[in-house]
Amino acid sequence: MKNVTRIFFWPCLILTFQLLWLIPSAWGAKYELTRNSVESVKDVDAKDVSLFRVKLGDPEIQAVESLVEQRLPGVRAEQEGTFILLWDKENPTGAMAGVRITDGRVDLIFINNRFTHKVRGIFRHILSAITLKEIRDLLGPEDFPNETLMGAKLLYEEKGFLVNYLDKQVNVEFCLGCPDLFSGF
Repeated sequence: MKNVTRIFFWPCLILTFQLLWLIPSAWGAKYELTRNSVESVKDVDAKDVSLFRVKLGDPEIQAVESLVEQRLPGVRAEQEGTFILLWDKENPTGAMAGVRITDGRVDLIFINNRFTHKVRGIFRHILSAITLKEIRDLLGPEDFPNETLMGAKLLYEEKGFLVNYLDKQVNVEFCLGCPDLFSGF
């Protein structure tokens, strides 16, 4: 019995661990905005957020293939300049989500309250929030508050996202080190 364990069990275990190292990290995206129900802000990090399998840092070709060329149910996608914009086919009043491409890579992912019916998890609650207090209750205190009479910008720099709140219009932008995103603070 010891010989069987030595011959079969240990090599299989070693092979399993070696195969696990070969699995791409992209397959393990923590928060796909349209699929995963991540409810804790502690589990959200911009580098792990993806929009229809497009993450920050992905090449332009992958973003175009995933968002424009692939047919997404209920979504119309167009590339306009440096942006790939996504519209709801049933209510095309404006882009509900999208990505920005700079230097051949995705450097910004944005969603707004028109995307509420597609997003899952904590950002569904944020996009449907009516008051600024609701957003702060969900996300906690922001790193740099910027509140005016018109609305507020809540910057969560450590997590890599910015929440723009203007009355009942909510927009969330995910970015890692975007100087133009953080310049208003």
